[in-house]
Amino acid sequence: MSGDAALVRCPEARIYDHGPGHPLRPDRVLLTWDLIAATGLDRRDGVEVLACEPASDDTLRLVHTEEYLEATKAAGNGEAGDWSRFGYGPGDNPIFDRMHEAGALVAGASVEAARAVWSGDVLHAFNAAGGLHHAMPARASGFCVYDDPAVAIAWLLREGAGRIAYVDVDVHHGDGVQAIFWDEPRVLTISIHEYFPGMFFPGTGAASERGGPGAVGSAINVPLPPETGDDAWLDAFRAVVPPAVERFAPDVLVTQLGCDTHATDPLAELRLTTRAYRACAEELHGLAHRVAAGRWVATGGGGYQWARVVPRAWTLAFAEMAGALADLPDQLPEAFIEHAERRLRDEVPATFSEPDLGPGRGDDEARAAADEVRRLVLDP
Repeated sequence: MSGDAALVRCPEARIYDHGPGHPLRPDRVLLTWDLIAATGLDRRDGVEVLACEPASDDTLRLVHTEEYLEATKAAGNGEAGDWSRFGYGPGDNPIFDRMHEAGALVAGASVEAARAVWSGDVLHAFNAAGGLHHAMPARASGFCVYDDPAVAIAWLLREGAGRIAYVDVDVHHGDGVQAIFWDEPRVLTISIHEYFPGMFFPGTGAASERGGPGAVGSAINVPLPPETGDDAWLDAFRAVVPPAVERFAPDVLVTQLGCDTHATDPLAELRLTTRAYRACAEELHGLAHRVAAGRWVATGGGGYQWARVVPRAWTLAFAEMAGALADLPDQLPEAFIEHAERRLRDEVPATFSEPDLGPGRGDDEARAAADEVRRLVLDP
């Protein structure tokens, strides 16, 4: 084993850009890399920085259809066509220049993270540009062109991994990954997310969604109400995720670390702070070592406070992967603060920590939902 953790840094992935005014800004990933560099985490002993190559069409076809790949290439090259049937058009998934190339870079970065972990080069690897968990085999969805977590999981299966657990902590249900592996007993998908049927995207993720006929129990969902805060969210996570993953005994843990659960996120209504992100990273790290010989592949995900929250949340996660979280100063480097404020044209927080918000209005309901899922999944 040559390293503890790898950071896949792929600046070319900045071309994954839906255009001005779209919530999914490339800046959130660029600023994350900037903060990781400013704190020196990428220069620690045992940390490697990896480049990436675009995923090949053969690799993307592990998940996506040939017709969809060709449509994405054509639309991104400005060719005329009925691209709406592939999910492209005004709204969440506008057509942008070089869509295929951009999506292939993001997927390639997640495959590189998976390769580094599966080969034994490192124990843990993080692709902050990834986590595009809504894309379906033949359709874009929820800002996502290619489903890079699913591509990385499919690649690992092809390379010989026997069982993979996927844990998704984004505020939105990880519907694409769940759908892709719905009838695959070698993949356990767990998603803990805000759930408000008919009112909150994507509208799926009920506790009753348990997997297909050939893999009943391979999908686990922890649906939480709006206004769930740190403590209840962590209670729900701890009640369901570790015991389910431990029972499944995967060869690799793959995670999606969306931080649109934050109390200030403009697209959701949970009430998490960076305290929950720190604790979640610690839980996932320990889980990887207990059940998967430390093998942990992490991706980014949602998060629309692109300067104020995302860089701090994902730097905390990478610090935990690198074994440096306990030593990480709470104060953000002044040079980073100045840089981020120039980009945002407004103030950003000066510390990783945040004031405690206290109980959320949905906490009791969230704990009841977690108890229901735990009984459904874990009780004999």
